Amino acid sequence: MVPIDPLYVVSGLAVGTLVGMTGVGGGSLMTPLLILLFGIHPATAVGTDLLYAATTKSVGTAVHGWNRTVDWRLVGTLAAGSVPLTILTILILSLFRLDAAAVGGALTSVLGVALVLTAVSLFCRGWLIRRFGAGLRNVTPRTRMILTILMGAVLGVLVTMSSVGAGAIGVTALILLYPDMPSSRIVGSDIAHAVPLTLIAGLGHWFLGSINFALLGSLLIGSIPGIILGSHAAVKVSDSILRPILALTLLAVAVRLLLPIVHINLG
Repeated sequence: MVPIDPLYVVSGLAVGTLVGMTGVGGGSLMTPLLILLFGIHPATAVGTDLLYAATTKSVGTAVHGWNRTVDWRLVGTLAAGSVPLTILTILILSLFRLDAAAVGGALTSVLGVALVLTAVSLFCRGWLIRRFGAGLRNVTPRTRMILTILMGAVLGVLVTMSSVGAGAIGVTALILLYPDMPSSRIVGSDIAHAVPLTLIAGLGHWFLGSINFALLGSLLIGSIPGIILGSHAAVKVSDSILRPILALTLLAVAVRLLLPIVHINLG
């Protein structure tokens, strides 16, 4: 029987609640929490969180699919870019076989950058839409498809290396590329695309030996009821309040992750 750790269950509950309230993927919250608070090695934190995300977002996809709020053609277009790059990133990680310290430093750096990008997408979503939305509205269907595949490719690398990016960054990019698509279908399609992306990346990390299944089980026990609670609470809490608070939190965590690396490089 897999042991259950109450602290990880509580962490899963807290992150699940925030994800349910904000719609931002758990990777931007859970992975830094595992690294900074619990001292989990970055590779193990990223790999475990990827399978955690694949499981929780499968539930979300089922709900959105039932409600017909998934554009499966869009999901396939995104996956055309993300799946090959996810596999390529895993192969590169396995071929280089870097030592634990080098892998940890690289993953921490990518995680910090991904958190900054996520925070910026939360802070500046409105400005980005006003600045670039009109221009992207007039692109040809072929150009839109190519941009979507390229976006999927970027997410494939970013998510595989850090477990962050499929939520806020993905949704913001889809809003820019598909300004006429209803927001419910944007969110549903983004969640559905995250399932194969995080599952393949998670299985790749399992192959690399960076999955802690005891940790994964404890997180899921807490996160599933947390997501339900957060989803109900979302209608009572203003999004204009939640997003800046979450963005500032992610920036603070990014600084905490990146400062030691910058200090070492400068020293």
